[in-house]
Amino acid sequence: MRNRLPISGRIGLLMILCLSCFVAGSKSRADELTVFAAASLTDSLREIGALYEKERGTKIRFNLAASSFLARQIEEGAPADIFLSADEAKMDDLEKRGRIVSDTRQTLLGNSLVIVVSLDSNLTMHSPNDLSKPAVKQIALADPKAVPAGIYSQRYLDKLGIWNQLAPKVIPTANVRAALAAVESGNVEAGIVYSTDAGISKKVKVAFQVPIADGPKIRYPAAVIKNSEHLDAAKQFLIYLRSEKASAIFKHYGFLVLPSATPHER
Repeated sequence: MRNRLPISGRIGLLMILCLSCFVAGSKSRADELTVFAAASLTDSLREIGALYEKERGTKIRFNLAASSFLARQIEEGAPADIFLSADEAKMDDLEKRGRIVSDTRQTLLGNSLVIVVSLDSNLTMHSPNDLSKPAVKQIALADPKAVPAGIYSQRYLDKLGIWNQLAPKVIPTANVRAALAAVESGNVEAGIVYSTDAGISKKVKVAFQVPIADGPKIRYPAAVIKNSEHLDAAKQFLIYLRSEKASAIFKHYGFLVLPSATPHER
């Protein structure tokens, strides 16, 4: 007759097995981070994420969209570990609502605006005033009512005193990459996007570069989300975004890498 464990022993063994499964499941979940990030960071972050996964073994899953849309998702409780916004205002709102770990917040990057036209366009522009020419019938912008790239663009055009004149021509898009795509497809004559977006496209050319000194101060803050289930891992990835390797990738895509001592702007 085969020896059998007493009932207490079998229960103990079952509890150990269940605990092992739980720990294994927890480890699996901890090996993946979810990063909500502005659409303009798509190419650079995917490259950094792939490098991080290779070096550290932690998979980085990205949710890339307009910062306003992502902030709203986080506010509604969507599971996220880190948020990288294309402006300080969206991060300010989340911080006021207690959604981020405030002492992890830092301003990582800067950017600038450009006016782009399709590669085969004959349009020339010496200043944004040329957008008022009859040849420019439509201008693609990320939604200026909500999306940072559009808000920055409206702010700049308003500063020049030409926003009201150009507003009827504006075609609002879901995010800055959608504005870029509208120009690439030839559906609009011109668009205003980040210089980093123009840099990754082979279908548009820069018609006018907004001088950094004249344009809006474009900043990308980052922070760990307070309800993250992997706070330590999220903080480690945020530190990695400051590394020489990550900074080199950001610079390759045209971003201005800001000093680590830069405080977030209020």
